[in-house]
Amino acid sequence: MICTLTIARYPRYGGLVGIFSMALFHFPLFINQKISFYKLMGCGKNGTFDKHPDWNQWAILMVSESPSTVAIPFIISWFRLFRAEVSILSMQPIEGHGTWDGREVFGKLPKQTDYEGSIVVLTRATIRLSKLKAFWGNVDGVAQQMKGADGLITSVGIGEVPFIKQATFSVWETKAQMKNFAYKMHQHAEVIRKTKQEGWYSEEMFVRFIPLKMERS
Repeated sequence: MICTLTIARYPRYGGLVGIFSMALFHFPLFINQKISFYKLMGCGKNGTFDKHPDWNQWAILMVSESPSTVAIPFIISWFRLFRAEVSILSMQPIEGHGTWDGREVFGKLPKQTDYEGSIVVLTRATIRLSKLKAFWGNVDGVAQQMKGADGLITSVGIGEVPFIKQATFSVWETKAQMKNFAYKMHQHAEVIRKTKQEGWYSEEMFVRFIPLKMERS
């Protein structure tokens, strides 16, 4: 199973094109039987959970059996027509837990493996309406810490529904460096504790991937 994350950045005044594409792209993705799961999403400005959308940057997440099945000619032509800068990260899910829209979209995964190399991490949650204030009051500090975390290569914040359905993909040099930030940084560890103790999420997913290929155009 392969997951691809496509990030498209449109020119300065291309925000409306990006918004329109999120509706238009549903058709070619929906009819492609080789794609088992997909999401069309907006992006936050600061590389993680963010209340402020980046109107020029949009994301497509797809799950399929192999990388060759996810090239959608119409979508590729659209990006070229509107001169979008496109980055495509291909990944193989290896460990994790949780659901997305009630589904284990990456299949049955072990919670841990022996893999210790470079790694991509998906953290995704649907935030309870009653917990929105608590969530957004805590994540800004963690986002600032992550920017300077040892081993972080890059990160992107994506979302299906502003404020409520949020996700972050982060790319790390090693699994050990990712764990060092996740569990030894006091502020991040405290947020993890609060999410469980106070029940911030109605649904959550945490998945780790082996990065396979990064393409830019």
